[in-house]
Amino acid sequence: MAMRPSHIAKKKRAKTVPTKTRWNSDVIVDLMRQYDFPFVPLNPGSSFRGLHDSMVNYGQDDPQMILCPHENIAIQIAHGYAKATGEPLTVIVHNLVGLLHSCMAVYYAYIDRAPVFLMGATGPMDTGQRRPRTDWIHTALVQGNAIRDYTKWDDQPVGIDSVPTSFARAYSVMMTEPQGPVYTCYDTSLLETPLEKPVKMPKDGAARVPTQIAPDGGAIATAAEWLTRAKNPVLLADWSSRMPTGYTDLVKLAETVAAPVIDIGARLNFPSHHPLNLSLAPIDALKNADLVICLDARDWEKVTTTLDSVTRQVTSLVPKSAKWVDISFADLEISSWSTDYQRPLQADLRILADTALAIPMLTKIAKRLLAKSEPKKKRNATRAKKIAKIHGATREAWAKKAKRGWNSKPMTTARLASEIWDVIKDEDWVAASSDLNGWTKRLWDFDTPYRFPGAALGTSTQIGIALGVALAHKAKKRLVVDVQPDGDLMFDPGALWVAAKYEIPMLVVMYNNKSYYNDWEHQIRMAKKRGTPESRASIGMDIQNPDVDFAGLARSMGWYAEGPIEDGKDVGAALRRAIKEVKAGRPALVDTVSQFR
Repeated sequence: MAMRPSHIAKKKRAKTVPTKTRWNSDVIVDLMRQYDFPFVPLNPGSSFRGLHDSMVNYGQDDPQMILCPHENIAIQIAHGYAKATGEPLTVIVHNLVGLLHSCMAVYYAYIDRAPVFLMGATGPMDTGQRRPRTDWIHTALVQGNAIRDYTKWDDQPVGIDSVPTSFARAYSVMMTEPQGPVYTCYDTSLLETPLEKPVKMPKDGAARVPTQIAPDGGAIATAAEWLTRAKNPVLLADWSSRMPTGYTDLVKLAETVAAPVIDIGARLNFPSHHPLNLSLAPIDALKNADLVICLDARDWEKVTTTLDSVTRQVTSLVPKSAKWVDISFADLEISSWSTDYQRPLQADLRILADTALAIPMLTKIAKRLLAKSEPKKKRNATRAKKIAKIHGATREAWAKKAKRGWNSKPMTTARLASEIWDVIKDEDWVAASSDLNGWTKRLWDFDTPYRFPGAALGTSTQIGIALGVALAHKAKKRLVVDVQPDGDLMFDPGALWVAAKYEIPMLVVMYNNKSYYNDWEHQIRMAKKRGTPESRASIGMDIQNPDVDFAGLARSMGWYAEGPIEDGKDVGAALRRAIKEVKAGRPALVDTVSQFR
């Protein structure tokens, strides 16, 4: 049985300091400590003032609170921390209004399978205890309804005796694959009531999470037989490396069967410079495929088709004669509200299982089958050489393309990616989210699982998630690099203050193209389709007049900062100065102005 390894060294807890009167809210502090939560990002609110006092005085700020100027930032910190470590954080939001502020961040955690333990409080459900107006407008029936369609579970326990079992169930549901956020809500009057008697807590040593979903042995044997017979098999990986073991397990499988891997990117699934990695050449991998195996690949269609963004026409890259195998538990996470589950895959074999168990099984059986056939082993050796040749040629071609417009001002995104790589490649680095429109994947060497926690999400997510990633790697003194889009930072600039206050060292390199260019591209497509002026596509898209002084903004919140820099030749020196500050424990920002692509 493969178990999720813990990435966090359990610290020695501060001693609790009970007051003369014990309070119900103390029980929640005990639960957070029992379940090993190290940090609690939050935005303060009167609805959980009793719990806040218990955390500060009874719990002695252990787990440590991280004050955030917006609920989205608090949840994104937990989101990024979970992506980087596999471990959850507790987040607290104030009442109905704080919960409504947090909706988008909760949704992104849900679609990114990030375990986040969200807690909140409601005004007294006993209307006789409500303050005029305030408690009425801050109370809903029931509060969890606001996010129920994109959380795995929510609960609003009534009495203190029901709190420990609710907490334990929420933790179990959150951490059971496929993982996702949960929400527990507590009545203000419950939190502020004296604790009248001891409360039965979850048993120490009890299993908090059930075992993983094991595959059907016969189905895996069939998949292994197809895989060893195939002339041109392809492995698609999306979420298979959400556990650190998944990265090395996939390498073993790919090398055993000599199959190319296409990393879709929800997590870093495969070494970027491995000769079997054809993520940058999906057409070469797929055009002659006779077997495609999807390994927890919910977004399988993104890399196996071409898309005309104007007409929305999708064309498959895979021959119709190819067999498909799906190994995942995607059907277990389907919501009736959000269609994030993608188009259904009409697979020849569907195996409901956790790839953390299925991939090693598949490798073991395939290895045994191949050992019996010298012709197949020779065929695989020839195929591996062919794939390696394509891999090498593809990387060489991208390296040449990166030199185009090298001296342009503003610099190209390829030059920006190159300059950053030249400075960080000898450091123990981590890329937080953005891939600079694919250029980091083309030019950087992602050689170990923690280098990249997974693909960026929508606008107004990246700075908060990057903070969580940096918090996760702080103790190991890794250089966390956030290539930060300007439009994204404009949503949550207060996140910069959080990094300075809590001394979370990170390097932010602005990907500043002075626009919301993804949408600008769509307006260009519409202009071409409708015959309207392309020159007007920038209206309502550009972040100019006035230009944003991101370096000045960062300095105002306690960061070291430089820029704006438009000339690529000036980037390297600025980054080296900034990295010195980061190594000294201070966050640093370098504002680089670049082209759109």
